[in-house]
Amino acid sequence: MSDNPVDMRDGSAVGARELLARAAAAELRAYRGLMVAVEDFFLPEEARLDEHSRAGLAALLRGLVETVEGEIREHAVRLLTGRGEAELVGALIEPGTAVLARLWSSGLLRDGDLMAELIARVRQEMLGTALPMSAPDDPERPSLINRFVQHPDRVVAASAMAVLIAESRRRTSPEVGQFQTELPAELHHKLVWWTAAALREGVEGINEALDRALCDAAQRSLAAYDEGDRLEAAAMRFAAAIDAQPGELSGMLVESLGDRRVVLFIALLAHAMGVPYALARDLVLDPAAERLWLALRALEIGREGVAQIGYALSEADPRRDLEKFADTLDTIAAIAPAEARNALAPLRLDPDYRAARIALQRGGAK
Repeated sequence: MSDNPVDMRDGSAVGARELLARAAAAELRAYRGLMVAVEDFFLPEEARLDEHSRAGLAALLRGLVETVEGEIREHAVRLLTGRGEAELVGALIEPGTAVLARLWSSGLLRDGDLMAELIARVRQEMLGTALPMSAPDDPERPSLINRFVQHPDRVVAASAMAVLIAESRRRTSPEVGQFQTELPAELHHKLVWWTAAALREGVEGINEALDRALCDAAQRSLAAYDEGDRLEAAAMRFAAAIDAQPGELSGMLVESLGDRRVVLFIALLAHAMGVPYALARDLVLDPAAERLWLALRALEIGREGVAQIGYALSEADPRRDLEKFADTLDTIAAIAPAEARNALAPLRLDPDYRAARIALQRGGAK
């Protein structure tokens, strides 16, 4: 073991200037790490992601980026091969900095819209998985969605089958193949171009052929993407096709939760309220749930229906207080539907207008 504590590189000692630079960088890293720890410490408990959610978010993000990366890289390599650019092909497939790591370090993945969508999707999946499975009164009776697959109305039957297909695709692992991002179109658009840029950054120098190949591959990915294939979009089409009437809605909402199909529950709620899926999802995933109870009363869901829905959601989400819900159930049931509709009227305003108002409030405007 050498007694010389000075780092050696190619036989020569690291200069004092470089050591000082390293020390300064280490000090900055330590300060940034401290600030992150302080920020995390003061986060309110309800705003902090639990470990299960963090793991699910990390896995989802990795799957999305690696799927888009593989698609763009594969097609760009095919284009470059066909154009006789063997050297560029080798540079593009040579292992280097992972695209996910580069996007992470760049800060691009901190995009608020992207993270809001992914966190909501993770929580939605966790909620659906944790919902208590309720045994049907008739064991031979198929689930709600399966019954509609056999519906005589071809539009209803086709929309029900589309939900089943989308569910199967959503469950597909990235490693198995046929995995899709299933992001809203504008977020898929961002991710594709970020990924193409990160792939390009891995190859040094100005090269028009590589830039053109990556742009063509990205455009191909965008052209092939259909936002309508998303599970949420399929569920909304199904909800519109069956158009549950007031006397039917409560039973369908309760049954969809009993089938552990939270996406279907949200879609039925969104269609009945006349609001976008994402807004109804926010109501359902909010553990406080005040807006959800108002929405159910606005739709004239009775006490029993509210109780069944509240119980199922409380059992599935540890952030919810079942005893508190039980204590307020009579108060919720006593709210007049017209009063609830008036209270929720702002939710039906133009989404961009609502977003603008929220942005002003976040900025401290009065």
